[in-house]
Amino acid sequence: MELTDAAIVSRARAGDTDAFRELVERHSRSLFRLAFRMTGNQQDAEDVVQESFLRAYRQLASFDDRASFGTWMYRIASNCSLDLVRARKRRNDRTVPADDDRAEDPMAQLPSTDPTPERIALSGEVRQRVADAMEELSPTERTAFVLRHFEGMRMEEVGRVLECQPGAAKHSVFRAVQKLRRALDPLVSVAR
Repeated sequence: MELTDAAIVSRARAGDTDAFRELVERHSRSLFRLAFRMTGNQQDAEDVVQESFLRAYRQLASFDDRASFGTWMYRIASNCSLDLVRARKRRNDRTVPADDDRAEDPMAQLPSTDPTPERIALSGEVRQRVADAMEELSPTERTAFVLRHFEGMRMEEVGRVLECQPGAAKHSVFRAVQKLRRALDPLVSVAR
């Protein structure tokens, strides 16, 4: 029988290091997906996951047992991701050139049934426009959009991660979608 996160957290609080390792194994993949989608870079995502679990370990005593451990970890990881994105913007330094790592990363590729040169060029332009548009979203919009559309969370869960009402979370997702549509609109007419 598999233990719940709450039971494992209790063991970890009691000093069982294997228990915390089990929490890391359970949640690291989903946190990596979130961090990758928010940072757009594999190395940054790995750093975010590591920092998130380090923060969680340090704050484990303050974790409220009534809450979901997964939601708590999403909150920590989204904050770490946003911290990194903000720091990058302050440095005005883009860590991933558009033609470099993203082109090799299968998660960033858009599926193509007909790989003509025109289609390949359009895919690269779409990928770049999406990345640029995601960077223009506010931290709340970006987090809400990634959690809802990439992680498939319900609005209630998104609201808990963002520490707001579901209606406010829904509005943040809506604003993000509208901004992304405006950014991609010129490409939609080209593809037709």
